Parts: sequence; C-alpha cells; structure tokens
Amino acid sequence: MFYGLNKFIKNLLPKQLFYRALLIVATPIIILQITISVVFFDSLWIKTNKGMTRALVGEIKFFIDAYDNEQYNKDSLTKLFSEAHNLKVKYFPNKILPKDDLERWFSPMDRTLRRELKSQFANHWFDTTSMQEFIDLKIKYLNGYFQFIVPKDRVTNSSARIFALWITLPAFLLIIIALIFLKNQTRPIINLAKASAKFGRGEDVDEFRPSGALEIRQAGYEFDKMRKRIMKHLNQRSEMLSGISHDLRTPLTRMKLQLALIKDKEVSKKLSEDVQEMEKMLNEYLLFASSRSLEKNENFNLTNLIIDIIKKYENKKITSEINENIFMDGRKNLIIRCMNNLIDNSIKYANKVHIQLSKSSNHNIIVIDDDGPGIDKKEYENVFKPFYKINKSRGDSKSSVGLGLSIASDIIRSHGGNIMLDASPSKGLRVKVFLPF
Repeated sequence: MFYGLNKFIKNLLPKQLFYRALLIVATPIIILQITISVVFFDSLWIKTNKGMTRALVGEIKFFIDAYDNEQYNKDSLTKLFSEAHNLKVKYFPNKILPKDDLERWFSPMDRTLRRELKSQFANHWFDTTSMQEFIDLKIKYLNGYFQFIVPKDRVTNSSARIFALWITLPAFLLIIIALIFLKNQTRPIINLAKASAKFGRGEDVDEFRPSGALEIRQAGYEFDKMRKRIMKHLNQRSEMLSGISHDLRTPLTRMKLQLALIKDKEVSKKLSEDVQEMEKMLNEYLLFASSRSLEKNENFNLTNLIIDIIKKYENKKITSEINENIFMDGRKNLIIRCMNNLIDNSIKYANKVHIQLSKSSNHNIIVIDDDGPGIDKKEYENVFKPFYKINKSRGDSKSSVGLGLSIASDIIRSHGGNIMLDASPSKGLRVKVFLPF
C-alpha cells in the first residue's frame, strides 16, 4: 500500500531537474503566502468585518427601538439618523418584503451580514449585488418595512485588496528571480549531458569548459579527463594496428615476389592463398580500428542513400520496399559502410535478400530479411563480438575474420541507435536497425 502510494506520488512529480528545483523553491513561498493570507483573513479581515457589521446592525436596532418610542418625532428621528450614520432610511407601510434570495453563499460579507441580522431581526432581506457601492437592506416593521441604503465600507474593510496585491506581487517577483537563477544553475548540467551524449555517439566534442556550481564543475572536469583518456586509447589502438599493418605489408610484398619465382605452381597457389588471407585480415583489422570516424554529422536523405547502395550491387537477389522519403542526422560514410557490411553478410549466405525502410514515432527502421540458414538465438549476442565466428561450416572461413557485424554494431550504436537480430519470415535471418531522426 505504501509502496504504491509512493510510486504514485513519484509519477506526479516532475522529472527534469529544473522543474524539481523550481518546485522546491516555489512550494515554501506559496505555502507561506497561503498561511499568511489565512491568518490575515481569519484574525484581521473577517473579525474586523464582523465587528463593523455587528456595529451597523446594532445601530439599526437602536433606530427601530427609538422609532417605537412615541416621545420622538418620526421624521426628525429618521433625518437625524440618516445624517449621523451616513445612510438612507425610508419606511414603506403596507409593503411586503421581497421573496428573492439574492444572498451569495461564497461571499464573506453576505455570510457575516446574514448571521448578524438573524440574531436581531426575525424578518429581513438584503441585496449586495444590485448596487456597486451600496447594500440594499430591508427590515420588517409592523405592516411594512424599513429600507436602509448602506455604504459597503460600513461592513467591509477595503484594505483587503491592497493586502492581497502586496502579498501576491512579492511572491511572483521571488519566483521569477528563482527561475532566472535556477536556469543558470541547470544550464551547465544540460551542457554536460549534451557533451556526454555527443561523445557517446562518437562525434567530435569541442573543448568542453565546465561551469556552474563547484560540484557541477567537478563533474565536468572528470568527464573531460575521461574523454581525453578514451580518445588517447582509441588513437593508440588505431596507431598500433596501423603500425602492425605497415610492418607486415613489407614482408608480405617480399613473399609475393618470391612466390612468383617458385616453379611448382601447386605449392605457389596454396602459399598465395595464405598470403591473400593474411592481407585481407590486415585490411579488416584496419577497418575495425577506423570504425570510429572523425567525420562530421550532416543531414542527409536516408532513402536515397539506401536506394543508391542497392543499385550499386546490381544483384537480382536483392529486393526492396522503400516508400517513404526519410532524412536523418549522422555520418553518411559510416552508414554506407554499415549497410554494405550487413548486405554483404546476407548475400554471402542467402539466395534472396529483402530490404525495407520505414519510420516510427521515435526511429528510422531498416529491416534486412534473407532466406539463408539463419543464426541460433543463443548466438545473437555473440556475433556482434569482434573476431567471433560461429563455425567454419557457415562458409569459407578464409573470407572473413568475424568483424563485419562488429563494425556495423559499432557504427549504429555510435549514432545513438540499436541493432537487433531475429528470425526472418523467409526462415533466414532478420536484421533490424534503429536509427534516430
């Protein structure tokens, strides 16, 4: 029960740091303003209005009691009372009190006036809405009624509006100031998140300058150190493989020259195949090492890119279903390399390859289906590992060193996407590529 309630409350709270911080700042201010307002209206405004209304009703009661006294002249008494108390009084004989109920239940003034009148007079009626500055009050007397036109400032304190204005404006001013400061405090965190996302996609990050509070600066400095260490490691990997390739190409070239001089053609052919395999392995090593390209992001037409790749193959095995015109931001050459690797892999083991391109609410989706032997579900994760090959029976083991899917996966994930394997409707392998817009 408690866990469910806690989860429900968490779902109601904002997810972004800026709005959470704003909630932390604004909530105490709002609660404080509400508390002050309640205390003011309860202890000052309502009690003051109650006292003013009670005094007015007492004056009216005193006037009616004096009006009953035969010693006083009725007209003189009415005139004196009107002038002394700044209200108009008129007696209407043989008149019946109105039956319309014009009292507003939500109005503190109406509730207080009704309560005080009820304590002194059995039959009464009043209207606080017909006139803007006055109250129309009628009291039953003999066979008629008295009408009192009372100014509203006799029963209510006019300072309430000024108080509400003074209590509201500072609150809004404080919240606006808090918004400005919170925006400045959350901007460095947003910049750090953007730089991290950009670096995670393999894009070149400009010199990152940490800013903001001490803790945020510390996180920024640590991220920059980590980024430089990773870049140094990647550069060392590329340089090492490039150096190995350079060092091995010289003896391979000498071996090729020596093989050309061997008179035994059968031996020469076998040795040549081994040399070619070694050369291909070196090329694939270099290709894997350079899969993190420093190419800049650009917006390009993914639909035209896929169509052009399929046309270049000029292979009847490949069919396509591409109906949408889709654009994306990314590194064009890396996407071309990825698609070539996936299509090459399908052509190698299948007779039919079908390519689809579609668009969902969150991703561009590329689906490659083939009718080849497929891959066991247990191997779906393993085939993306570098230099991993399922077995030699899948094809000529000399044609590959197991880097095609690794390079494709590295490229897709560097774009913030994902690649998945599944069983194809053609009983082969289905490759699903998800790329961001």
